[in-house]
Amino acid sequence: MIEVPSRLEGQSFSLYRLEQELKPLGYDIGGNWDYDHGYFDYKIDDEVGYQFLRVPFKAIDGQLDSQNATVQLQRPFLLSHKYQIGLDDYVSVWNKSATFNQFSEPQDPDATFPEKYIDLGQSLVKELEDLLLQD
Repeated sequence: MIEVPSRLEGQSFSLYRLEQELKPLGYDIGGNWDYDHGYFDYKIDDEVGYQFLRVPFKAIDGQLDSQNATVQLQRPFLLSHKYQIGLDDYVSVWNKSATFNQFSEPQDPDATFPEKYIDLGQSLVKELEDLLLQD
């Protein structure tokens, strides 16, 4: 993980506004969100796993699944996940009808981030600053 200091840290926005402005640029709300925090993820590449810019946020007014939630952005970071090749050693059964978890655990959830993408990640953060802090 590589932190990318940004002027976005501590800035508050309507979650709806962020979704409207960031999704067309290729950002998605990551699957690990909760009612009080989440992440906007931008997939940079999928070289031997996947690399992305992650922009964390926390709810400061309302819950993330409610209308008009306000969130505060936190320090963006670059993250690389290296996924397993082959079968997962920790397959779980969810119920007696044998429904299996089909997704493998990452081989290395905090893999080394490729240096060739660091400048790109920093320029993506700059692009977000220009877009969101244009006042």
